[in-house]
Amino acid sequence: MFGRRSEKIPNVPTAPPAAGSTAPSAAPHPAASTAQQALNRAPAAPPAALAPAVTPKVMPAQHVNRNNTLVSARSEEYYDIKTMVFTALIEAIDLTQLSLLDNNAARNEIREIVNEIISIREVALSITEQEKLLEDICNDVLGYGPLEPLLVRDEINDIMVNGSDTTYIEVAGVTEQTGVRFRDDRHLMSVCQRIVSQVGRRVDEASPICDARLPDGSRVNVIVPPLAIDGPVLTIRKFRKDRLRLQDLVDLKAITSEGAEVLSIIGHVRCNCLISGGTGSGKTTLLNALTGFIDVEERIVTCEDAAELQLQQPHVVRLETRPPNLEGEGSVTMRDLVKNCLRMRPDRIIVGEVRGSEAFDLLQAMNTGHDGSMGTLHANSPREALSRLESMIIMGGFSLPSKTIKEMIADSIDVLIHGARLRDGSRKITHITEILGMEGDVITTQDLFVYDVSGEDASGKLLGEHRSTGIMKPAFWDRARYYGQEAELAAALEAAEVRDY
Repeated sequence: MFGRRSEKIPNVPTAPPAAGSTAPSAAPHPAASTAQQALNRAPAAPPAALAPAVTPKVMPAQHVNRNNTLVSARSEEYYDIKTMVFTALIEAIDLTQLSLLDNNAARNEIREIVNEIISIREVALSITEQEKLLEDICNDVLGYGPLEPLLVRDEINDIMVNGSDTTYIEVAGVTEQTGVRFRDDRHLMSVCQRIVSQVGRRVDEASPICDARLPDGSRVNVIVPPLAIDGPVLTIRKFRKDRLRLQDLVDLKAITSEGAEVLSIIGHVRCNCLISGGTGSGKTTLLNALTGFIDVEERIVTCEDAAELQLQQPHVVRLETRPPNLEGEGSVTMRDLVKNCLRMRPDRIIVGEVRGSEAFDLLQAMNTGHDGSMGTLHANSPREALSRLESMIIMGGFSLPSKTIKEMIADSIDVLIHGARLRDGSRKITHITEILGMEGDVITTQDLFVYDVSGEDASGKLLGEHRSTGIMKPAFWDRARYYGQEAELAAALEAAEVRDY
């Protein structure tokens, strides 16, 4: 059959099935298939795991974590059997021919061969156990191995693999350990290689750190030995298949409806925005939501280390950095991309994350006719975001006085939006802050909306509320009037003031 190294195993006399087994057992035969031959060549597993008469039941253990998420934990015997079957499978199939099949046909081919191996070896498995084994091995050969069941679950925000035998997930802001594990470090390394190779990157001892992405845009970071002492470490920041919009953030109580209306106006009237926050605070999610208010006729150019933005407009050009090759040459940095953007006739430039000297070029773009440009950066507050911008420019080697850099920041950025992941795991937009200008050597700002924490309930959830600061005519009022959004902005600010009252 297509995908095998030779013909299917012939019909041979069968022995009575082992106790508890649902698959018929095949007796030895001189003309055994390649599956049988592969089993003969494969390294023998411990007798307790493979001998038909004593093979234990390997029902997966399960437990429910604090998020009421069912997590599967396989036994050691299960992994012994899986290793034996997987080794025999790799010997029995032609991976080159298998790659020519579509996913469903390839899975059917693998399942058929695995069933033969189980039958020949007389492994005692229930129907449920056998189905789980078949699914796991198909995922190993065609997908991302043990990660596949986690990747299909929308409620998981982060997957953190700390070596082959330890995997954590984050659900609803709470981190929990799972029973998911890999066969060994080589198995985990092969999954990492498969992920990064899809975007033309590599990870090995010579290049032990790599940023990549999954086909759905989920962000991936891999760090391997010798930098990772206890084995390869894989971190995946998952993206939802259904992109969150501002109304979804309102439903999640990350912002009030009035605050969301102000944000939509900020996005529509082409204010230059920076979104700040800590790790996992929802910066990219908010940036995606804001881009939903960009006019469909505008040309947008995005620059990212790993392309993860999910813009819905038809006229989008996506650019991605490139690491150096084995000789240390050929790298394309974020600054190279931002500088090149200026030659591509963009209406808006969006930088996935500002983290270095590209900050200078982004500010230049914002101040030279590319209104409505956006970006994100790590910071603990809006004021610290301004300080970080200044530090990035200085560290980039620009010999400019501090006051000149601050004036450039004040002239370029209109609005800072700050998000935070609170200690109870919830994510909130804590500040909508506009930049007014300079007073002496200080950049002046004013908050339009802030989030105040007032306490916590009996379950440990933080209590708080978004409130308007009472500013009824923000600095971008004239811009809103120019774009015909003056009435909507006034209504949103008045509604926020009434709510607070």
